Amino acid sequence: MTVLSEHKFPYQSFIGGWYIPTQTCDNLISHFENNKHNSMRGLLYRDHKNQIDTEVKDSNDLICKFYDNNITQTYTNHLQSCLTNYMEKYELVKDYNDFSLESGVFGIQHYAIGGGFKKWHFERHGIENSKRILVFMTYLNDVDDGGTEFYHQNIKTPAVKGLTLIWPSDFTHTHKGEISNTKEKYIVTGWFAFNE
Repeated sequence: MTVLSEHKFPYQSFIGGWYIPTQTCDNLISHFENNKHNSMRGLLYRDHKNQIDTEVKDSNDLICKFYDNNITQTYTNHLQSCLTNYMEKYELVKDYNDFSLESGVFGIQHYAIGGGFKKWHFERHGIENSKRILVFMTYLNDVDDGGTEFYHQNIKTPAVKGLTLIWPSDFTHTHKGEISNTKEKYIVTGWFAFNE
């Protein structure tokens, strides 16, 4: 298991944070840039269909399978270490039935200057995503004014390269991106969900 340093959040927040190697972050950004032609505008699921609404979410997203290549496999290994750490910190998560990376994929998202997920939202908001248990997100570059705000916790997490967050998927963890007007931002994000 990879030993990762922890970023401390209040225990009661149910937000965990660990740092993965910065070289992994650089490799993921390169992977995005080399495959930008396969990325798509960020989609929202509303009214039972996928939509583009840049007033809410303004991004370009690249979907990656964890086994695509050495870069995605290395990231997934570090992510598994973060999940292990999360389950040690919040040990009752282990009482869930089997769960894993949702659909075996994660997304690399690129936000241009002024882009981001601008509206409050949470990750389990309907029957179509009711199997989600936990959310994860890794900041791939430093953005001083580009963190994430959590509504009920009154916490703003910093966009520090390598910081990987895990938190529950429900309305208790309503959040939105802090919009940077100075720097572009790259993140990885996805979900852990019940297995079929």
